[in-house]
Amino acid sequence: MAQVHPAGWRELALTGAAQREIETLTLLAAALPDDYTVFHGVHWTNVDRGFSAYGEIDFIVVAPSGRILLIEQKSGFLTETEEGLAKKYPGMEKPKLVRNQLLRNVTALMQRFGKGGEALSIDYLLYCPDYQVKRMELAGIDAARIVDARSKESLPALIQRILPLGPVNPQRERVLRFLSDVLQLLPDPSAMIGQAHALVTRLAGGLALWARQLDFTPFRLRVTGTAGSGKTQLALAAFSDALVSGKKPLYVSYNRPLADHVSRLVPSGGRVASFHQLCDSFAREQASVPDYSEPEVWKKLEQQLATASLPDAWQFDVLIVDEGQDFSTSWRDALLRLLKPDGRAIWLEDPMQNLYGRESIDLPGWVGLHSDTNYRSPRQIVELLASLAPAPQQMEAASPFAGADIDFLTYPQGDDAQLFAQTRQAITRCLAAGFSRQDMAIVSFRGRDKSALLNLDALGSHSLKSFDGSYDLFGNPVFRSGELLTESVYRFKGQSAPAVIFTEIDFETMDEKNFRKLFVGMTRARLKLVLVMSEKAAAQCRQFSG
Repeated sequence: MAQVHPAGWRELALTGAAQREIETLTLLAAALPDDYTVFHGVHWTNVDRGFSAYGEIDFIVVAPSGRILLIEQKSGFLTETEEGLAKKYPGMEKPKLVRNQLLRNVTALMQRFGKGGEALSIDYLLYCPDYQVKRMELAGIDAARIVDARSKESLPALIQRILPLGPVNPQRERVLRFLSDVLQLLPDPSAMIGQAHALVTRLAGGLALWARQLDFTPFRLRVTGTAGSGKTQLALAAFSDALVSGKKPLYVSYNRPLADHVSRLVPSGGRVASFHQLCDSFAREQASVPDYSEPEVWKKLEQQLATASLPDAWQFDVLIVDEGQDFSTSWRDALLRLLKPDGRAIWLEDPMQNLYGRESIDLPGWVGLHSDTNYRSPRQIVELLASLAPAPQQMEAASPFAGADIDFLTYPQGDDAQLFAQTRQAITRCLAAGFSRQDMAIVSFRGRDKSALLNLDALGSHSLKSFDGSYDLFGNPVFRSGELLTESVYRFKGQSAPAVIFTEIDFETMDEKNFRKLFVGMTRARLKLVLVMSEKAAAQCRQFSG
Protein backbone atom coordinates (compact mmCIF):
# COMPACT_ATOMS: atom_id res chain seq x y z
CA MET A 1 0.00 0.00 0.00
CA ALA A 2 1.34 3.41 -0.95
CA GLN A 3 2.31 5.95 1.70
CA VAL A 4 -0.28 8.75 1.71
CA HIS A 5 0.32 12.31 2.96
CA PRO A 6 -1.33 13.89 4.79
CA ALA A 7 -3.32 11.43 6.87
CA GLY A 8 -6.97 11.99 7.78
CA TRP A 9 -8.47 11.43 4.34
CA ARG A 10 -10.27 8.23 5.35
CA GLU A 11 -12.18 10.14 8.04
CA LEU A 12 -13.05 12.88 5.57
CA ALA A 13 -14.46 10.26 3.20
CA LEU A 14 -17.25 9.56 5.68
CA THR A 15 -18.52 13.11 5.45
CA GLY A 16 -19.13 12.89 1.72
CA ALA A 17 -16.73 15.74 0.94
CA ALA A 18 -14.58 15.42 -2.21
CA GLN A 19 -16.17 12.06 -2.95
CA ARG A 20 -14.72 11.62 -6.44
CA GLU A 21 -11.20 12.58 -5.36
CA ILE A 22 -11.34 10.29 -2.35
CA GLU A 23 -12.39 7.40 -4.56
CA THR A 24 -9.24 8.01 -6.59
CA LEU A 25 -7.08 8.30 -3.49
CA THR A 26 -8.49 5.01 -2.16
CA LEU A 27 -7.60 3.35 -5.47
CA LEU A 28 -4.04 4.73 -5.46
CA ALA A 29 -3.40 3.86 -1.81
CA ALA A 30 -4.51 0.26 -2.33
CA ALA A 31 -3.04 -0.43 -5.79
CA LEU A 32 0.40 1.20 -5.60
CA PRO A 33 3.24 -0.62 -3.78
CA ASP A 34 4.67 0.55 -0.45
CA ASP A 35 7.64 2.34 -2.04
CA TYR A 36 5.41 4.96 -3.67
CA THR A 37 4.34 8.13 -1.88
CA VAL A 38 1.15 10.00 -2.75
CA PHE A 39 0.62 13.64 -1.80
CA HIS A 40 -2.96 14.81 -2.07
CA GLY A 41 -5.12 17.86 -1.50
CA VAL A 42 -8.21 15.93 -0.49
CA HIS A 43 -7.94 17.23 3.00
CA TRP A 44 -9.48 19.55 5.50
CA THR A 45 -7.21 22.41 4.57
CA ASN A 46 -8.44 22.39 0.99
CA VAL A 47 -12.18 21.90 1.43
CA ASP A 48 -12.86 25.46 0.29
CA ARG A 49 -10.22 25.47 -2.45
CA GLY A 50 -11.33 22.64 -4.69
CA PHE A 51 -9.31 19.84 -3.06
CA SER A 52 -6.18 20.72 -5.05
CA ALA A 53 -2.74 19.82 -3.72
CA TYR A 54 -0.81 22.31 -5.84
CA GLY A 55 -2.52 24.79 -8.11
CA GLU A 56 -4.77 22.66 -10.30
CA ILE A 57 -3.01 19.39 -9.38
CA ASP A 58 -4.96 16.90 -7.26
CA PHE A 59 -2.31 14.23 -6.65
CA ILE A 60 1.47 14.04 -6.77
CA VAL A 61 3.01 10.56 -6.87
CA VAL A 62 6.68 10.13 -5.94
CA ALA A 63 8.55 7.03 -7.12
CA PRO A 64 11.45 5.39 -5.23
CA SER A 65 13.79 7.00 -7.77
CA GLY A 66 12.59 10.48 -6.80
CA ARG A 67 10.80 10.99 -10.12
CA ILE A 68 7.34 12.56 -9.68
CA LEU A 69 4.05 12.41 -11.52
CA LEU A 70 1.46 15.19 -11.34
CA ILE A 71 -2.12 13.94 -11.70
CA GLU A 72 -4.83 16.42 -12.48
CA GLN A 73 -8.30 14.99 -11.99
CA LYS A 74 -11.22 16.51 -13.86
CA SER A 75 -14.48 15.04 -12.61
CA GLY A 76 -17.74 15.58 -14.45
CA PHE A 77 -18.06 16.90 -18.01
CA LEU A 78 -15.33 18.44 -20.16
CA THR A 79 -15.62 20.59 -23.24
CA GLU A 80 -13.71 19.64 -26.40
CA THR A 81 -12.66 22.76 -28.28
CA GLU A 82 -10.40 23.39 -31.26
CA GLU A 83 -7.78 24.61 -28.78
CA GLY A 84 -8.00 21.49 -26.63
CA LEU A 85 -9.86 20.03 -23.68
CA ALA A 86 -11.40 22.62 -21.37
CA LYS A 87 -13.27 22.70 -18.08
CA LYS A 88 -16.10 25.11 -17.29
CA TYR A 89 -16.15 26.33 -13.70
CA PRO A 90 -19.05 28.06 -11.90
CA GLY A 91 -18.84 31.84 -12.06
CA MET A 92 -16.43 31.87 -15.03
CA GLU A 93 -17.48 33.05 -18.49
CA LYS A 94 -15.00 30.95 -20.44
CA PRO A 95 -13.84 27.39 -19.83
CA LYS A 96 -10.19 26.91 -18.79
CA LEU A 97 -7.88 24.91 -21.05
CA VAL A 98 -6.64 21.82 -19.24
CA ARG A 99 -3.32 21.80 -21.10
CA ASN A 100 -2.43 25.30 -19.92
CA GLN A 101 -3.25 24.43 -16.32
CA LEU A 102 -1.07 21.33 -16.40
CA LEU A 103 1.94 22.92 -18.06
CA ARG A 104 1.80 25.96 -15.78
CA ASN A 105 2.05 23.77 -12.68
CA VAL A 106 4.71 21.49 -14.14
CA THR A 107 6.84 24.52 -14.96
CA ALA A 108 6.29 26.16 -11.56
CA LEU A 109 7.35 23.07 -9.64
CA MET A 110 10.45 22.51 -11.82
CA GLN A 111 11.55 26.13 -11.36
CA ARG A 112 11.09 26.08 -7.58
CA PHE A 113 12.97 22.83 -7.19
CA GLY A 114 15.64 24.00 -9.61
CA LYS A 115 16.56 26.92 -7.36
CA GLY A 116 18.56 24.43 -5.34
CA GLY A 117 20.70 23.67 -8.38
CA GLU A 118 19.16 20.27 -9.01
CA ALA A 119 16.84 19.18 -11.81
CA LEU A 120 13.45 17.69 -11.00
CA SER A 121 12.37 14.70 -13.05
CA ILE A 122 8.66 15.27 -13.59
CA ASP A 123 5.80 13.95 -15.69
CA TYR A 124 2.06 14.59 -15.83
CA LEU A 125 -1.23 12.78 -16.29
CA LEU A 126 -4.81 13.87 -16.90
CA TYR A 127 -7.46 11.73 -15.22
CA CYS A 128 -11.10 12.29 -16.19
CA PRO A 129 -13.07 9.33 -14.73
CA ASP A 130 -16.50 10.61 -15.79
CA TYR A 131 -15.82 11.66 -19.37
CA GLN A 132 -14.79 9.90 -22.61
CA VAL A 133 -12.50 12.01 -24.74
CA LYS A 134 -13.83 11.76 -28.31
CA ARG A 135 -11.05 13.52 -30.24
CA MET A 136 -7.74 12.64 -28.62
CA GLU A 137 -5.81 14.37 -31.43
CA LEU A 138 -7.32 17.73 -30.38
CA ALA A 139 -7.00 17.29 -26.63
CA GLY A 140 -3.82 19.36 -26.45
CA ILE A 141 -2.28 16.63 -24.29
CA ASP A 142 -0.41 13.48 -25.30
CA ALA A 143 -3.04 10.72 -25.62
CA ALA A 144 -0.69 8.41 -23.69
CA ARG A 145 -1.06 10.76 -20.73
CA ILE A 146 -4.88 10.75 -20.65
CA VAL A 147 -6.94 8.28 -18.62
CA ASP A 148 -10.65 8.76 -19.30
CA ALA A 149 -13.83 6.87 -18.36
CA ARG A 150 -13.00 4.03 -20.75
CA SER A 151 -9.65 3.25 -19.16
CA LYS A 152 -9.95 4.45 -15.58
CA GLU A 153 -9.29 0.97 -14.15
CA SER A 154 -5.83 1.11 -15.71
CA LEU A 155 -4.76 4.22 -13.77
CA PRO A 156 -2.49 2.42 -11.21
CA ALA A 157 -0.83 0.35 -13.96
CA LEU A 158 -0.16 3.42 -16.09
CA ILE A 159 1.35 5.23 -13.10
CA GLN A 160 3.76 2.36 -12.56
CA ARG A 161 4.73 2.34 -16.26
CA ILE A 162 5.50 6.05 -16.12
CA LEU A 163 7.21 5.70 -12.73
CA PRO A 164 8.83 2.24 -12.79
CA LEU A 165 9.50 0.54 -9.48
CA GLY A 166 13.26 0.47 -8.91
CA PRO A 167 15.93 1.04 -6.26
CA VAL A 168 15.58 3.99 -3.92
CA ASN A 169 17.55 7.00 -5.09
CA PRO A 170 18.95 9.53 -2.57
CA GLN A 171 17.11 12.24 -4.50
CA ARG A 172 13.82 10.76 -3.28
CA GLU A 173 14.30 12.15 0.24
CA ARG A 174 15.16 15.59 -1.13
CA VAL A 175 12.04 15.53 -3.31
CA LEU A 176 9.85 14.46 -0.36
CA ARG A 177 11.23 17.26 1.82
CA PHE A 178 10.72 19.75 -1.03
CA LEU A 179 7.10 18.72 -1.59
CA SER A 180 6.34 18.75 2.14
CA ASP A 181 7.69 22.30 2.32
CA VAL A 182 5.93 23.53 -0.84
CA LEU A 183 2.54 21.92 -0.25
CA GLN A 184 2.32 22.37 3.54
CA LEU A 185 -0.76 20.14 3.62
CA LEU A 186 -1.77 20.50 7.24
CA PRO A 187 -5.26 20.01 8.68
CA ASP A 188 -7.22 23.23 8.91
CA PRO A 189 -9.38 23.01 12.05
CA SER A 190 -11.72 25.73 10.79
CA ALA A 191 -12.85 23.32 8.08
CA MET A 192 -12.45 20.18 10.17
CA ILE A 193 -14.59 21.38 13.05
CA GLY A 194 -17.76 21.70 11.03
CA GLN A 195 -17.23 18.38 9.29
CA ALA A 196 -16.37 16.59 12.53
CA HIS A 197 -19.35 17.98 14.42
CA ALA A 198 -21.80 17.07 11.66
CA LEU A 199 -20.41 13.56 11.26
CA VAL A 200 -20.25 12.73 14.97
CA THR A 201 -23.74 14.12 15.51
CA ARG A 202 -25.03 11.90 12.74
CA LEU A 203 -23.34 8.79 14.14
CA ALA A 204 -24.32 9.46 17.75
CA GLY A 205 -27.88 10.12 16.62
CA GLY A 206 -28.42 6.37 16.45
CA LEU A 207 -29.35 6.29 20.13
CA ALA A 208 -31.99 8.96 19.55
CA LEU A 209 -33.36 6.98 16.62
CA TRP A 210 -33.91 3.62 18.23
CA ALA A 211 -34.64 4.84 21.76
CA ARG A 212 -37.60 6.78 20.37
CA GLN A 213 -38.99 3.64 18.73
CA LEU A 214 -39.67 2.12 22.14
CA ASP A 215 -43.26 2.10 23.35
CA PHE A 216 -44.50 1.00 26.77
CA THR A 217 -46.86 2.28 29.47
CA PRO A 218 -46.14 4.09 31.67
CA PHE A 219 -43.24 5.43 29.62
CA ARG A 220 -40.33 5.54 32.06
CA LEU A 221 -36.99 5.11 30.30
CA ARG A 222 -33.62 5.10 32.05
CA VAL A 223 -30.71 5.53 29.61
CA THR A 224 -27.25 4.74 30.94
CA GLY A 225 -24.80 5.90 28.30
CA THR A 226 -21.11 6.70 28.21
CA ALA A 227 -19.73 10.07 27.13
CA GLY A 228 -20.36 10.73 23.46
CA SER A 229 -22.96 7.98 23.10
CA GLY A 230 -25.71 10.33 21.93
CA LYS A 231 -27.59 11.21 25.12
CA THR A 232 -27.78 14.88 24.15
CA GLN A 233 -29.13 13.97 20.70
CA LEU A 234 -31.81 11.86 22.37
CA ALA A 235 -32.75 14.69 24.74
CA LEU A 236 -33.01 17.20 21.88
CA ALA A 237 -35.07 14.82 19.75
CA ALA A 238 -37.46 13.94 22.59
CA PHE A 239 -37.92 17.63 23.42
CA SER A 240 -38.65 18.50 19.79
CA ASP A 241 -41.01 15.51 19.37
CA ALA A 242 -43.08 16.74 22.29
CA LEU A 243 -43.44 20.22 20.80
CA VAL A 244 -44.39 18.85 17.38
CA SER A 245 -47.15 16.73 18.95
CA GLY A 246 -48.52 19.73 20.85
CA LYS A 247 -47.20 18.64 24.24
CA LYS A 248 -45.21 20.55 26.83
CA PRO A 249 -41.69 19.24 27.59
CA LEU A 250 -39.40 19.96 30.54
CA TYR A 251 -35.63 19.43 30.29
CA VAL A 252 -33.64 19.56 33.54
CA SER A 253 -29.88 19.14 33.91
CA TYR A 254 -27.65 19.22 36.95
CA ASN A 255 -25.49 22.18 36.01
CA ARG A 256 -26.41 25.55 34.54
CA PRO A 257 -23.86 25.68 31.67
CA LEU A 258 -25.34 22.53 30.13
CA ALA A 259 -28.88 23.83 30.50
CA ASP A 260 -27.89 27.10 28.83
CA HIS A 261 -26.25 25.15 26.01
CA VAL A 262 -29.32 22.97 25.43
CA SER A 263 -31.66 25.98 25.53
CA ARG A 264 -29.83 27.37 22.50
CA LEU A 265 -30.36 24.14 20.57
CA VAL A 266 -34.02 23.29 21.13
CA PRO A 267 -37.03 25.01 19.49
CA SER A 268 -38.95 27.59 21.51
CA GLY A 269 -41.64 26.22 23.79
CA GLY A 270 -41.49 24.02 26.84
CA ARG A 271 -38.92 24.73 29.54
CA VAL A 272 -35.16 24.17 29.85
CA ALA A 273 -33.36 24.73 33.14
CA SER A 274 -30.87 23.42 35.62
CA PHE A 275 -32.51 22.02 38.75
CA HIS A 276 -31.76 25.09 40.86
CA GLN A 277 -32.72 27.41 38.02
CA LEU A 278 -36.04 25.58 37.92
CA CYS A 279 -36.45 26.08 41.67
CA ASP A 280 -35.74 29.79 41.29
CA SER A 281 -38.30 30.17 38.47
CA PHE A 282 -40.95 28.31 40.45
CA ALA A 283 -40.42 30.50 43.51
CA ARG A 284 -40.62 33.72 41.50
CA GLU A 285 -43.84 32.64 39.81
CA GLN A 286 -45.26 32.07 43.28
CA ALA A 287 -44.33 35.67 44.19
CA SER A 288 -41.51 34.47 46.42
CA VAL A 289 -38.33 36.28 45.36
CA PRO A 290 -35.23 34.39 46.59
CA ASP A 291 -32.71 36.17 48.78
CA TYR A 292 -29.34 34.87 47.63
CA SER A 293 -27.58 36.44 50.56
CA GLU A 294 -29.15 33.79 52.83
CA PRO A 295 -26.89 30.78 53.50
CA GLU A 296 -29.77 28.29 53.19
CA VAL A 297 -31.40 29.82 50.13
CA TRP A 298 -30.98 26.76 47.90
CA LYS A 299 -32.44 24.36 50.45
CA LYS A 300 -35.46 26.61 50.85
CA LEU A 301 -35.98 26.74 47.10
CA GLU A 302 -35.71 22.95 46.79
CA GLN A 303 -38.25 22.48 49.58
CA GLN A 304 -40.67 24.90 47.98
CA LEU A 305 -40.57 23.05 44.63
CA ALA A 306 -41.01 19.71 46.40
CA THR A 307 -43.99 20.63 48.58
CA ALA A 308 -45.93 23.65 47.23
CA SER A 309 -49.16 23.13 45.32
CA LEU A 310 -48.61 23.02 41.58
CA PRO A 311 -50.41 25.37 39.16
CA ASP A 312 -51.48 23.88 35.82
CA ALA A 313 -48.62 25.68 34.11
CA TRP A 314 -46.21 23.53 36.12
CA GLN A 315 -47.55 20.20 34.89
CA PHE A 316 -45.57 18.75 31.96
CA ASP A 317 -46.25 16.05 29.38
CA VAL A 318 -42.59 15.04 28.92
CA LEU A 319 -39.81 15.12 31.51
CA ILE A 320 -36.16 14.78 30.43
CA VAL A 321 -33.58 14.56 33.21
CA ASP A 322 -29.95 14.92 32.14
CA GLU A 323 -26.87 14.16 34.28
CA GLY A 324 -29.09 11.93 36.40
CA GLN A 325 -26.08 10.43 38.18
CA ASP A 326 -25.68 13.75 40.04
CA PHE A 327 -29.29 14.05 41.23
CA SER A 328 -30.48 13.19 44.73
CA THR A 329 -33.54 11.19 45.66
CA SER A 330 -35.34 14.31 46.86
CA TRP A 331 -34.65 16.04 43.54
CA ARG A 332 -36.03 13.00 41.71
CA ASP A 333 -39.25 13.16 43.70
CA ALA A 334 -39.62 16.91 43.19
CA LEU A 335 -39.30 16.52 39.43
CA LEU A 336 -41.57 13.52 39.03
CA ARG A 337 -44.40 15.37 40.71
CA LEU A 338 -44.24 17.89 37.83
CA LEU A 339 -45.06 15.11 35.35
CA LYS A 340 -48.68 14.51 34.37
CA PRO A 341 -50.04 11.03 35.25
CA ASP A 342 -49.92 9.92 31.61
CA GLY A 343 -46.66 11.75 30.84
CA ARG A 344 -43.40 10.36 29.50
CA ALA A 345 -40.11 10.49 31.42
CA ILE A 346 -36.54 9.91 30.20
CA TRP A 347 -33.68 9.75 32.69
CA LEU A 348 -30.18 10.18 31.18
CA GLU A 349 -27.08 9.29 33.18
CA ASP A 350 -23.46 8.16 33.02
CA PRO A 351 -22.07 6.63 36.24
CA MET A 352 -18.53 7.37 35.04
CA GLN A 353 -19.34 11.09 35.24
CA ASN A 354 -20.48 10.92 38.85
CA LEU A 355 -17.99 13.40 40.35
CA TYR A 356 -19.83 14.01 43.62
CA GLY A 357 -19.89 10.46 44.96
CA ARG A 358 -23.69 10.30 44.93
CA GLU A 359 -25.48 7.00 45.42
CA SER A 360 -27.22 5.63 42.36
CA ILE A 361 -30.84 6.75 42.21
CA ASP A 362 -33.44 4.00 42.54
CA LEU A 363 -35.99 4.08 39.72
CA PRO A 364 -38.22 1.03 40.32
CA GLY A 365 -40.22 -0.18 37.36
CA TRP A 366 -38.29 1.87 34.81
CA VAL A 367 -37.07 0.27 31.57
CA GLY A 368 -33.28 0.37 31.27
CA LEU A 369 -31.28 1.06 28.12
CA HIS A 370 -27.46 0.91 27.97
CA SER A 371 -24.99 2.36 25.46
CA ASP A 372 -21.23 1.95 25.91
CA THR A 373 -20.27 3.37 22.50
CA ASN A 374 -18.45 6.72 22.36
CA TYR A 375 -18.83 8.41 18.97
CA ARG A 376 -17.52 11.85 19.98
CA SER A 377 -14.07 11.29 21.45
CA PRO A 378 -11.29 10.38 19.00
CA ARG A 379 -10.33 6.73 19.43
CA GLN A 380 -6.91 7.67 20.79
CA ILE A 381 -8.54 9.34 23.81
CA VAL A 382 -10.80 6.37 24.57
CA GLU A 383 -7.87 3.97 24.26
CA LEU A 384 -5.76 6.11 26.60
CA LEU A 385 -8.56 6.23 29.16
CA ALA A 386 -8.96 2.46 28.97
CA SER A 387 -5.25 2.08 29.77
CA LEU A 388 -5.51 4.49 32.74
CA ALA A 389 -8.60 2.93 34.35
CA PRO A 390 -7.97 1.35 37.78
CA ALA A 391 -10.56 -1.30 36.86
CA PRO A 392 -11.72 -2.57 33.44
CA GLN A 393 -14.18 -0.22 31.76
CA GLN A 394 -16.79 -0.98 29.13
CA MET A 395 -16.02 1.69 26.57
CA GLU A 396 -16.24 1.17 22.84
CA ALA A 397 -14.38 3.69 20.68
CA ALA A 398 -16.52 4.33 17.60
CA SER A 399 -15.45 7.81 16.52
CA PRO A 400 -14.50 8.08 12.85
CA PHE A 401 -11.46 10.05 14.00
CA ALA A 402 -8.48 8.00 15.12
CA GLY A 403 -5.97 10.55 16.43
CA ALA A 404 -6.69 13.32 18.88
CA ASP A 405 -3.33 15.09 18.67
CA ILE A 406 -2.81 14.65 22.44
CA ASP A 407 -0.08 16.79 24.04
CA PHE A 408 1.33 16.27 27.54
CA LEU A 409 2.85 19.12 29.57
CA THR A 410 4.01 18.80 33.18
CA TYR A 411 4.84 21.13 36.06
CA PRO A 412 6.30 20.62 39.56
CA GLN A 413 3.59 19.90 42.11
CA GLY A 414 2.56 23.06 43.96
CA ASP A 415 4.38 25.40 41.56
CA ASP A 416 1.64 27.75 40.33
CA ALA A 417 4.08 29.82 38.24
CA GLN A 418 5.03 26.75 36.21
CA LEU A 419 1.39 25.65 36.07
CA PHE A 420 0.44 28.98 34.51
CA ALA A 421 3.44 28.88 32.15
CA GLN A 422 2.57 25.40 30.90
CA THR A 423 -1.09 26.34 30.47
CA ARG A 424 -0.01 29.33 28.39
CA GLN A 425 2.15 26.96 26.37
CA ALA A 426 -0.90 24.74 25.84
CA ILE A 427 -2.83 27.73 24.50
CA THR A 428 0.04 28.53 22.15
CA ARG A 429 0.07 24.97 20.85
CA CYS A 430 -3.66 25.04 20.13
CA LEU A 431 -3.37 28.37 18.34
CA ALA A 432 -0.40 27.08 16.34
CA ALA A 433 -2.46 24.05 15.34
CA GLY A 434 -5.00 26.41 13.80
CA PHE A 435 -7.69 26.51 16.48
CA SER A 436 -9.21 29.89 17.25
CA ARG A 437 -9.92 31.02 20.81
CA GLN A 438 -13.62 30.40 20.20
CA ASP A 439 -12.80 26.75 19.45
CA MET A 440 -10.93 26.24 22.71
CA ALA A 441 -11.91 25.56 26.31
CA ILE A 442 -9.64 25.53 29.34
CA VAL A 443 -10.93 22.96 31.82
CA SER A 444 -9.55 22.75 35.35
CA PHE A 445 -9.25 19.45 37.19
CA ARG A 446 -10.12 21.36 40.36
CA GLY A 447 -13.29 23.06 41.55
CA ARG A 448 -13.39 26.85 41.65
CA ASP A 449 -12.66 27.12 45.38
CA LYS A 450 -9.42 25.09 45.12
CA SER A 451 -8.28 26.27 41.72
CA ALA A 452 -5.44 28.72 41.20
CA LEU A 453 -6.50 29.26 37.60
CA LEU A 454 -10.26 29.77 37.76
CA ASN A 455 -9.91 32.94 39.83
CA LEU A 456 -7.70 34.73 37.28
CA ASP A 457 -8.90 37.46 34.93
CA ALA A 458 -6.14 36.72 32.45
CA LEU A 459 -3.32 34.30 31.75
CA GLY A 460 -0.51 36.26 30.19
CA SER A 461 -2.00 38.07 27.20
CA HIS A 462 -5.08 35.81 27.16
CA SER A 463 -8.20 37.12 28.90
CA LEU A 464 -10.27 34.42 30.60
CA LYS A 465 -14.03 34.06 30.69
CA SER A 466 -14.96 32.24 33.87
CA PHE A 467 -17.66 32.08 36.55
CA ASP A 468 -16.70 34.37 39.42
CA GLY A 469 -18.82 32.55 42.00
CA SER A 470 -21.55 35.17 42.35
CA TYR A 471 -25.12 35.46 41.08
CA ASP A 472 -27.16 38.44 39.96
CA LEU A 473 -30.60 39.35 41.31
CA PHE A 474 -32.24 36.79 39.01
CA GLY A 475 -30.02 33.89 40.04
CA ASN A 476 -27.88 34.01 36.91
CA PRO A 477 -24.17 33.22 37.35
CA VAL A 478 -21.85 36.17 36.83
CA PHE A 479 -18.89 35.67 34.47
CA ARG A 480 -15.65 37.53 34.03
CA SER A 481 -15.39 38.98 30.55
CA GLY A 482 -12.75 37.30 28.42
CA GLU A 483 -11.96 35.50 25.18
CA LEU A 484 -11.04 32.03 26.45
CA LEU A 485 -13.74 29.99 28.16
CA THR A 486 -12.37 28.62 31.42
CA GLU A 487 -14.42 26.17 33.50
CA SER A 488 -14.02 23.54 36.16
CA VAL A 489 -14.42 19.93 35.14
CA TYR A 490 -17.57 19.91 37.28
CA ARG A 491 -19.27 22.74 35.38
CA PHE A 492 -18.10 21.64 31.93
CA LYS A 493 -19.75 18.23 32.17
CA GLY A 494 -22.12 17.56 29.30
CA GLN A 495 -20.36 20.00 27.00
CA SER A 496 -17.45 19.70 24.57
CA ALA A 497 -15.07 21.78 22.48
CA PRO A 498 -12.92 21.15 19.40
CA ALA A 499 -9.76 21.80 21.44
CA VAL A 500 -9.61 21.23 25.20
CA ILE A 501 -6.79 22.25 27.53
CA PHE A 502 -7.28 20.07 30.61
CA THR A 503 -5.12 21.66 33.28
CA GLU A 504 -4.37 21.65 37.02
CA ILE A 505 -4.39 17.85 36.92
CA ASP A 506 -2.79 16.95 40.22
CA PHE A 507 -3.30 13.86 42.38
CA GLU A 508 -1.29 11.40 44.45
CA THR A 509 -2.91 8.13 43.38
CA MET A 510 -5.03 6.95 40.48
CA ASP A 511 -8.16 6.07 42.43
CA GLU A 512 -11.74 5.84 41.13
CA LYS A 513 -12.56 9.49 41.87
CA ASN A 514 -9.50 10.87 40.08
CA PHE A 515 -10.03 8.57 37.12
CA ARG A 516 -13.61 9.78 36.77
CA LYS A 517 -12.43 13.38 36.68
CA LEU A 518 -9.90 12.45 34.01
CA PHE A 519 -12.64 10.66 32.11
CA VAL A 520 -14.95 13.67 32.17
CA GLY A 521 -12.28 16.19 31.22
CA MET A 522 -10.61 14.18 28.48
CA THR A 523 -13.86 13.18 26.78
CA ARG A 524 -14.80 16.85 26.34
CA ALA A 525 -12.27 17.15 23.46
CA ARG A 526 -13.55 16.57 19.94
CA LEU A 527 -10.30 17.04 18.00
CA LYS A 528 -7.34 18.16 20.12
CA LEU A 529 -6.45 17.57 23.78
CA VAL A 530 -3.64 19.07 25.84
CA LEU A 531 -3.09 17.62 29.31
CA VAL A 532 -1.30 19.90 31.78
CA MET A 533 -0.51 17.80 34.86
CA SER A 534 1.79 17.73 37.85
CA GLU A 535 4.85 15.53 37.60
CA LYS A 536 3.39 13.26 40.27
CA ALA A 537 0.09 12.85 38.41
CA ALA A 538 2.00 12.21 35.19
CA ALA A 539 4.02 9.50 36.93
CA GLN A 540 0.79 7.86 38.08
CA CYS A 541 -0.54 7.94 34.51
CA ARG A 542 2.66 6.41 33.18
CA GLN A 543 2.47 3.67 35.79
CA PHE A 544 -1.04 2.68 34.77
CA SER A 545 -0.75 3.16 31.00
CA GLY A 546 2.72 1.74 30.55
